[in-house]
Amino acid sequence: MLDLKGKQVYLRALEPKDLEFLYQLENDTSIWEISGTLKPYSKKVLRLYLENAHRDIYDVKQLRLCISDLKDNCIGLIDLFDFDPKNKRAGIGIVIAKPEDRNKGRGAEALSLLCNYAFTILDLHQLYANIMEENTGSIHLFEKLGFEKIGLKKEWIRTNKGFKNEIMFQKFNSNVS
Repeated sequence: MLDLKGKQVYLRALEPKDLEFLYQLENDTSIWEISGTLKPYSKKVLRLYLENAHRDIYDVKQLRLCISDLKDNCIGLIDLFDFDPKNKRAGIGIVIAKPEDRNKGRGAEALSLLCNYAFTILDLHQLYANIMEENTGSIHLFEKLGFEKIGLKKEWIRTNKGFKNEIMFQKFNSNVS
């Protein structure tokens, strides 16, 4: 059996108790550039999202998990998106909400746990990540976990300060044919 628990964090399904965390995170304008968010989310909309968060990845093509510390405090979210079982691939993204919870190995552990789940349980051949060029922390994290830079999408993300480049990373599962 695969364990989604590490030494510092574990991954779990979103629960109704996560509504306030989700509300704060989704409405944090400092991460809208990364998440592609264009407008605030209401608690009503997020409550509906949580009610449907149990749906199967094969149905909704996405899996969002809460990154919890060992005291069950949700410190971030990690996603598989654009799940494509035919081609055995998915995108992967991660956010640790508070700056004081970053650079402590928690994101690396969460990312490692989800990669292992994707390769072992979902039998994926590859994972990919799209990271803005100036996000050096995320670039370091993904490279540390074996993701390889495969390309640059020039002026890919529009921000209020102009267009920004995005780097695409891939990681392959050598055990899948």
